[in-house]
Amino acid sequence: MTRLLILVPTAFELQRLQPTLADTVRVAGGEFAVCGFGPIASGIVSAQLIAKHLPEEVILVGIAGAMNPKAAIETADCYSRIGCYGIGAGSGSAFQTAGDLGWSQFIDPQSGEAFDDTIELENAVGSQAMLLTVCAASASTSDVADRLRRFPQAVAEDMEAFSVAMACKLARVPLVVIRGISNIAGDRNKANWKVDAALKAAAELIISRL
Repeated sequence: MTRLLILVPTAFELQRLQPTLADTVRVAGGEFAVCGFGPIASGIVSAQLIAKHLPEEVILVGIAGAMNPKAAIETADCYSRIGCYGIGAGSGSAFQTAGDLGWSQFIDPQSGEAFDDTIELENAVGSQAMLLTVCAASASTSDVADRLRRFPQAVAEDMEAFSVAMACKLARVPLVVIRGISNIAGDRNKANWKVDAALKAAAELIISRL
């Protein structure tokens, strides 16, 4: 059993976070693990890691793209609501979420809880902002606009939080989602991205929380 499990989507992000977080996580009785990139890998691997380590708490940390000026580049935040964009029908302005189609993504047979297009996290500390998990990162401002039409409350997008949140909910393990803002969503020119600064801000937020 592990008190704290720190999940990071990629080895690239983990390599940048570990030097700052290693001592704090060790003292807190925690371990690091890579959960995978994107909603499919991260959901499957997170469920496996939770079953293996039996953590008392999970923290998901990595980078995200800003969809709203409230999410400033080189800052980090802890999110209380996670939305899901990309599971449903259609694309662009014609996209319909699973909820629009009248479907839940899953109904827990034990609790009866329905997983719809948004998951609420009970132990978030920080803003009450929504993080939007997407199946593919925005490649243009029009992509961002399409997503905001469906989820106007979203301030940033990532590719893992919704899947990890579902895995944690089903395992009855509390989850904290912390993301450092590295870029403006839709900007694919990585010369503009501030990945190291974003991850530094995310690591500092974890340290202040622990």
